[in-house]
Amino acid sequence: MMRSLWISKTGMEAQQVQLDHVSNNLANAATTGYKRASAQFEDLMYQNLRQSGANSSEQTSLPTGLQVGLGTRAVATARSFSQGNLQQTGNTLDVAINGNGFFEIQMPDGTSAYTRDGSFKTNADGQIVTNNGYLLAPGITVPPNTQSLTIAPDGTVSAVVSGSAQPVVLGNLQLVSFVNPGGLEPRGQNLFVETAASGVPMAGVPGTEGLGLIEQGMLETSNVNVVEELVTMIQTQRAYELNSKAIQTSDQMLQRLTQL
Repeated sequence: MMRSLWISKTGMEAQQVQLDHVSNNLANAATTGYKRASAQFEDLMYQNLRQSGANSSEQTSLPTGLQVGLGTRAVATARSFSQGNLQQTGNTLDVAINGNGFFEIQMPDGTSAYTRDGSFKTNADGQIVTNNGYLLAPGITVPPNTQSLTIAPDGTVSAVVSGSAQPVVLGNLQLVSFVNPGGLEPRGQNLFVETAASGVPMAGVPGTEGLGLIEQGMLETSNVNVVEELVTMIQTQRAYELNSKAIQTSDQMLQRLTQL
């Protein structure tokens, strides 16, 4: 079989993976706190048909060799954790991270997950939760007679309750950072989980140790640039078509060979 058939096939598979990433980015262009992902590729092994530096005579050697590549494959998903735009909502429990860090979320099974989505709500018990009802850690409960709620840039949550003129501190929001946030595993629902590659979570006060500040009444939008994604989509489509054309050309060459 002609090598070009297999090589072009791997190229088409690689471009399909790239298109899958572009499609997911575009689908999440309006997802709060979403971080753009892209596929990364590497070339496959080479067939060494002529070794570089091999003797061509007793006194001379080959300055270059002859190696034929066998295609490409997708090996990783790179995720950009660049800051998304901050959009004002005016909702009391909408908070955005202006800088580095993640909110820690307590899952029903007792494990922790991490998110940049700060569109929080309160449940029937007054606890601050995500849109899916998962508790924000550390847990903060809003009293039922709260008249106003304030979240300071350093994460201090205070409330003015009826019958009291002085605000009451309910707790403090913490942020979590990772040595390698790109190693986090996305689980859907705007959540990431820790892996061996991400390193252990390091909790801290917002505004310290490289962590961002909390902005109340705002949400971080997706960092997907729609124009860039459309350009990548066109490039991916053209590359896919060219690999398909290479397969057609190889097939035509094989047909001509059988006619000899």
